[in-house]
Amino acid sequence: MNDTHLPTRRDAVRSGAVALAGFPLLAPASQPTSRPKSVIFVFLTGGLSQLDSFDLKPDAPETVRGEFLSIPTRTSGLRICEHLPLLAQRSDKYTVIRSMATGSDGHEIACHMLLSGRLDTPAGFTMENIPNRTEWPSILAQVTHAKRSRGRNDLPVAAVLPEPSINEAGKVRPGQYSGRLGPRWEAWHLGMATKCPLGNGACPFCFRFDGSAFRHEPHTVFETPNLSVAKGSEARLQGRMELLKSLDQQPRSSQRLADAPGLDQPRLQALGLLGNPKARAAFLVEQTDEKVVSRYGRNKFGLSLLMASRLSEAGVGLVQVNLGKNSTWDTHNRNFINLKQNLFPYFDHGISALLDDLSESGRLDDTLVIVTGEFGRTPKINKDAGRDHWGAVMSLIVAGGGVRGGRIIGSSDRLGAQPATERCTPENLAATIYTALGIPAHSTWEDMDGRPYELYRADPIEGLM
Repeated sequence: MNDTHLPTRRDAVRSGAVALAGFPLLAPASQPTSRPKSVIFVFLTGGLSQLDSFDLKPDAPETVRGEFLSIPTRTSGLRICEHLPLLAQRSDKYTVIRSMATGSDGHEIACHMLLSGRLDTPAGFTMENIPNRTEWPSILAQVTHAKRSRGRNDLPVAAVLPEPSINEAGKVRPGQYSGRLGPRWEAWHLGMATKCPLGNGACPFCFRFDGSAFRHEPHTVFETPNLSVAKGSEARLQGRMELLKSLDQQPRSSQRLADAPGLDQPRLQALGLLGNPKARAAFLVEQTDEKVVSRYGRNKFGLSLLMASRLSEAGVGLVQVNLGKNSTWDTHNRNFINLKQNLFPYFDHGISALLDDLSESGRLDDTLVIVTGEFGRTPKINKDAGRDHWGAVMSLIVAGGGVRGGRIIGSSDRLGAQPATERCTPENLAATIYTALGIPAHSTWEDMDGRPYELYRADPIEGLM
C-alpha cells in the first residue's frame, strides 16, 4: 500500500459514505458479524527478551541460551520460561507469535513503528519536541477517528494508562499521540502512576538495574484523579446526561455534535465518565475488594491491568497499558536477575489474572488481548550479563477476541536471531487490531493538510483464528 492521493475515498470520507461495519477477527470483509470486539493492548516498554520468555533456545551455545530453563505448558510442544509458571498453566488461552519484527534497534523508531502501525517514517519527521505533528498518528488516534460515528460521546474510544512511555531523560517516545491526524482525534492519556525518584512509569516497584540499594515505598500505587461530583450538582449532572442521551438518539445531531470544530470533546467525555458508574469505578482499583487486588497484585503492573479490564468493560473500545517506563524491559544489565526478581513474577501474576478475569466473566471471546514490546533482545549476552536491542525478531502473545489458544505462529532461527517462518510486522498487528474493532479494510484518514491515507497497511496476522 502507499500514500498516494485517493480522491474517490477522500470524497467518500467527506460525504460520510464510509460505513463502519463489524467484521470477525481475521475474516474477509464480506462476512460481517453482529458486533465488533474490544482490545486491550499491553505494551512492555523497553523490549522484552524473546530468548528468555517465549522462545528459549536450550540447544544454542551458552553465550546465547542464557540461564533460564524452559518448562512445559498445557500446549503440546510449547515450552516457555520457568519463571512464567502461571502463564504456562494458561497456554490454552493464548497464541505465541515468535516471528514479529520491527527491523529497528532504536527505541524511538521501533516505538513509532509499533504504536502507529506503520514501518515507514513520514516526510519531515523529527524527534525534536515529541509529541509533534510530524509523527504518524498512534493506532489509538486512528481508531478514535475511524470510530467517530459510533453515536456516543460519553466515553473515549481509546485510552492509554497509567502513564505515557517516557525515557530516563524525561522525553516522550514517538508514535503515542495523534500526530498528523490532529489533536481532535487524540485518545485519552492518563497520568496516574505514583511518581518514583527513578522516573515515571508503571514499574512494579522502583528498582535499580545495577542492583544498588534503593528504597521507595509510596502509600498508593496510583494518584487517582478526583472523580466525585460536587455537592448539590447531581441534578445538573443528570440534566446534562439526559441532554447527551437525547442527542445520542438522533444520529445526525450526534454526528454534528461529534464533528463540531469548537466543541470540547474531552469535557464531554469527562462529563460522561462522571455519569458512568463502571467507568468511575475503573479508576478506584486500589479500593476494590482485597481478593481482586490480590489476584492481580497490589503493584503498578497488576492494578494497571485491572484498570484496563474495567475500562474495557465500561465501554472503552481500545485500552493501551504501558507496563513500565523505557528502561523497565530494557535489560542491558543483569538481564537474568532483573527478569527473575523484579519483572517476571509481577508480569506472570498480572497477565494471568487478566486472562482468568476475562475468561470467567465471559468477556474473553469479545476482548482481544495483545502483549508485546517494541523489539526483542540480542541473541548474544553482553559483558554486563544483559541483552541489547534487537529489532530483527521478537515474541508476543495474543489471546481472546476469537483467537484460538494453545498455538504457536511463526518461528525464529536456532539462535533466536531472525524469523525463520511466517514473518510479520507491526503493520500486520495494527490490521489485526482494526479488524477486531470492526473497522472496514477500505477505511482512510486525512492529515491536517487534507492528504488521505489508507488505514490498513497490511493484512491481519494470518492463522490466529
